[in-house]
Amino acid sequence: MAEKKKGIWKYIPDGIPCLVIVFGLFTFIGMQMGVPQMLNTIMKTAHDLLLNTCFYLMAICVITGAIGKLFVEFGVVKLLEGMLRPLMRPLFNLPGVAALGAVMTFLSDNPAIISLSQDKRFSSYFKKYQYISLTNFGTAFGMGLLVIVFMVGQGFYAEPFIGLMGAFCGCIVSTRLMQRFVVKAYPSFLEENAVEGNAKFAVKEEEVVEDKSKFIRTLNALLDGGRTGVDVGMAIIPGVLIISTLVMILTFGPSDGTYDGQAYEGIELLPFLAGKINIVFEWLFGFQDPHLVAFPITALGAVGAALGLVPSFIAEGWADGNAIAVFTAIGMCWSGYLSTHTAMLDSLGYRELTSKAILAHTFGGLVAAIVAHWIFMLYSLI
Repeated sequence: MAEKKKGIWKYIPDGIPCLVIVFGLFTFIGMQMGVPQMLNTIMKTAHDLLLNTCFYLMAICVITGAIGKLFVEFGVVKLLEGMLRPLMRPLFNLPGVAALGAVMTFLSDNPAIISLSQDKRFSSYFKKYQYISLTNFGTAFGMGLLVIVFMVGQGFYAEPFIGLMGAFCGCIVSTRLMQRFVVKAYPSFLEENAVEGNAKFAVKEEEVVEDKSKFIRTLNALLDGGRTGVDVGMAIIPGVLIISTLVMILTFGPSDGTYDGQAYEGIELLPFLAGKINIVFEWLFGFQDPHLVAFPITALGAVGAALGLVPSFIAEGWADGNAIAVFTAIGMCWSGYLSTHTAMLDSLGYRELTSKAILAHTFGGLVAAIVAHWIFMLYSLI
């Protein structure tokens, strides 16, 4: 009996707070909306997001995945890498080969930088402090192509590329700040090589004799890339349905002043809190409506979920060109780093530096949004 009590008691420190938070949150929402209306709103919002947002994002993932695979097959990635190499050392304090990581994460997602960094030929060019900062460097470009294509699909053309410039600046801040944190914590990492020994492995593309025609290579690349896009599209569905539904309930208000259980109703808690310091968001990001703060909050956990908010913001008339530029910058730069940095640093073997990576990337994302806002202001004057 004593052993059973001990087994039960060990769950209390985590179980009780979890129950209090979950029931407290839904009690708070239910008291304002009514329990039946709250449950109907949750189900209808999730259902609408699944049909009209998740499948749309999956379609984009399939197309961009096919394009990315095609670029790899015919050497476009290597071409882009060669063009970007000269920028790596002066801007990011990274070896030129890091450009390959930027291109790969832009075409796919954050974890691409980890699979690349585990290649000794690639990592042999880095000092330890540079190697660890790859987590921040790669995350800043994660799902970049998906974000830009999604924004263009909403009818905005120049704004997503302004956001890309903002994300680029945010990446510089995040990467260099992380390097400073690492060197301060471990001064020896400034000189130690990421790969033991001083030998450098030649990073070169393996030459493969390809007997297939260009048509077959193109077809295979498109189908293989599209299949990968399906996997990515499936992976973002939980984030969109769970996180976006919760954020929307905390962001939107009742339909026609009353709660009737329709999709996208809510209690407007986030706009209320943001309105208390709206001058900060207006000055830094140029947000004209406090509802827009929901996007960066959601992007902390999943950029796919954050994108799910955009169509509703546009339909409500809250999102303008400036907001789209800022959304692109902060969405691309953060790209759900709170949910990926721990696993990424753990796979590199430096889990203890997770808090420093998160802090550095938080500043990087804020800088990305601010830069995008001011670049858009200059663009609007032209």
